[in-house]
Amino acid sequence: MTEDKKVENSNETMEDAMNSFQEVNVGDIVKGEVLAVEDKQVIVGIEGAGVEGVVPAKELSTTQVEDINELVKVGDILDLVVITTIGKDKENGSYLLSKRRLDAKKVWEEIEQDFQAGKIIEAPVTNVVKGGLVVDVGVRGFVPASMVEDHFVADFSEYKGQTLTFKIIEIEPSENRLILSHKAVVAAEKNSKKKDILATLHDGDIVEGKVARLTDFGAFIDLGGIDGLVHVSEIAHQHVGKPSDVLTVGDDVKVKILSINPDEERVSLSIKETLAGPWEDIENKAAVGFVLDGTVKRLTSFGAFVEVFPGVEGLVHISQISHKHIATPHEVLQEGDTVQVKVLEVNPDEHRIALSVKALEAKPESQEEPKDVQEYELPEENTGFTMGDILGDALKAQDTDSE
Repeated sequence: MTEDKKVENSNETMEDAMNSFQEVNVGDIVKGEVLAVEDKQVIVGIEGAGVEGVVPAKELSTTQVEDINELVKVGDILDLVVITTIGKDKENGSYLLSKRRLDAKKVWEEIEQDFQAGKIIEAPVTNVVKGGLVVDVGVRGFVPASMVEDHFVADFSEYKGQTLTFKIIEIEPSENRLILSHKAVVAAEKNSKKKDILATLHDGDIVEGKVARLTDFGAFIDLGGIDGLVHVSEIAHQHVGKPSDVLTVGDDVKVKILSINPDEERVSLSIKETLAGPWEDIENKAAVGFVLDGTVKRLTSFGAFVEVFPGVEGLVHISQISHKHIATPHEVLQEGDTVQVKVLEVNPDEHRIALSVKALEAKPESQEEPKDVQEYELPEENTGFTMGDILGDALKAQDTDSE
């Protein structure tokens, strides 16, 4: 082969090699082999271009990392996007590259797909800021305070570091805007749980629950995912003024299911239906002859109703109130009075108890006719009265009667 031919072939080979190098432009996605890992950057060789590029530490990952050696090592092949050029000519210059931006683009695409599919995503809370939580889903996501829970939260600091589930509420990649809601996930889970629980409950069932909330009209009982209402009238057999008088939030209680409305997810409950009735075993608790303490609850023209046990009232007939003749019970008793009564009669089947107040009071001595003079005896001790005084008084009484 002639010398000229050799030179010609060599030129063609160099030209072929030059032509084989791809042109690199800003915005291109390229592969880069890690040539060196420095403190704040990584040097890569761009495959097929014959040039080098620089990846700053902040452009390596969507998350903050203290040591870039944890992310890459020499020989790794990275997918990168060209941000800009560095140097005066493309043959000898290099490029500024980013792995983070390419990763973020892929993340946004995945999040967009999840959003369209209504998928629930999971992510760690990286920071607590004014107004809500910052989470890392490969890109920065924000959870407004009103979307953290389905109840009020005073301090969000305990959420930092926790991994939570979220529903995607709003997404705008061009503005790096991603709004998430944990509250929506909680609400959906509770609704699903409510339906499952409702399917297991039946009228008449006796179940256990915990007092969740108290109102003036009743108590809401948590049955393990759904709240049922115990109306104030169903708390106890005796009258209850306010639920808070007998119940405390957090109390464990046993309740009976009175009714269920699946469509409205309403459950009516009763505590008193699980308790022994006030008249149960009354013939032993208030046997005939027993003396009991009671409270006057009501006064009528024919007598007084006295509560001797919670929910158990007996009647003191007007004739059993006092040894003295009275026209109405109000002459002797007032509602709210505490009195002692004696049980005269018990009828458990009809829930009736007959009581007496006067049976426990000494009967006043009846007025007696004056005795004859000769029946009086001299006192053994000096009382200060003479025989004449005593006889005189007796004779005066006889004279008065004869008139």
